[in-house]
Parts: sequence; structure tokens; C-alpha cells
Amino acid sequence: MGSGMSKSFSKLFCISLLLFLASCAPRATAPVLFEEKGLVEVIAGLSGISRIDTTFSVIFEKADTEIRGDGALNIFSNGDLELKVYSLGFLALELSSRNGSVKSAPGLDSVKKTILTQGLRDSLFWWDIKDFTVREEEGFYLLRNSEREIMLDKKSGLPVKQQIYFPGGKVLAVHYENPAREEGILYQSKMKIEFSKYAVTLIVKDIRFIL
Repeated sequence: MGSGMSKSFSKLFCISLLLFLASCAPRATAPVLFEEKGLVEVIAGLSGISRIDTTFSVIFEKADTEIRGDGALNIFSNGDLELKVYSLGFLALELSSRNGSVKSAPGLDSVKKTILTQGLRDSLFWWDIKDFTVREEEGFYLLRNSEREIMLDKKSGLPVKQQIYFPGGKVLAVHYENPAREEGILYQSKMKIEFSKYAVTLIVKDIRFIL
């Protein structure tokens, strides 16, 4: 066999091999849309998550005052949590909650404690809403019970807004932005929690969902 024919044969063999390997390789599949899976199925899939570990940047706001920092949070579906916040490289806040007993250094008023305990828990574990009704609006589902109302995007299944109701007419509001994906789970990587005169904005740097 001449050298020219040998080179042509080798080239053809390599191309054929590459095509064969490409046909055998696993193909990426587009994520299933929320509207294709259904509301009940999506919530059931998320309900197996028992703990969320995350690091984030944070902004604390009150009136015209703003404090920026970084934080680390380990939070369980039952509301138990460990939270540390650093500002300018120094530990500025350490908070823990166990069975409803909250400890923090420095001490916090009741509004700040509510934001950093129930507010964080219900914002992150938004799917753990019980005995809710569903109303459809243009592009959204509204999930509501006597304590909470959650607005979900119909296509992504992600929350865009949540309201948590307290006795006396007080409302804690959560606004969500910036969809991201981790370990196959779609989530909002930015949320702003507003309650009374305070607002806390978290921007996720890293997150783990633990069963």
C-alpha cells in the first residue's frame, strides 16, 4: 500500500473512531422545566433536604446605615442553626439556635433575631409550607396558608417573593434574585429579607444541600 493511500486510510480511521466515540458519549440533557414536572413533584423532591450549608456576602441595612460583611451558615430544616458573620476580617456576630433557644454575641433585639432565625429558615427552606392553597396568575403560582404566601415562577419553580405573617399584622418579606444551580438543584443565589425597620441581603458564594 502506497504512503499516500496509507495516510488517507489512517485519517479516515481516526475520523470514524472519533464519530463512534462521540455517539457513545453521554449527552447533556436540558433541565426539566418546573411546569413539566409539576408543583407537587418538585416540592416532594426538595422536601428530602434536611440541612443547608452556605457561605455568603451580607449587607445589613437600617435607615441610612449599611454594614457589609461575609458569613457562614449551617441551618437545618427544623430551624436549628449556626451563623457567623465577619466584618473587615473580624468576627462581628455569632448566633446559634437550638430547639427555639437563641444565643448571640453581641446580643440582638427581637426583630434582628427573627430575621436571622425564622427569616433565614423560611427563606431557604421555602418549600416546607404546609396545608397551602394554590392560585395561578400570569406566569406564577401563589402558594398560601395562614402563615405564609410564596410566589413561584411557573417555568423555573423558583420563588421570586415570599411573605411571612406574624400576629399583630407584622409581615416579613423576602425578595429573591439570580438563579443558580448546585448539585442539580436550582436555587436563588440572592435574597433580601425585610422586617420592620431592618433589611438583610444575602448573596450566596457557595452552597451545599444535604439530605
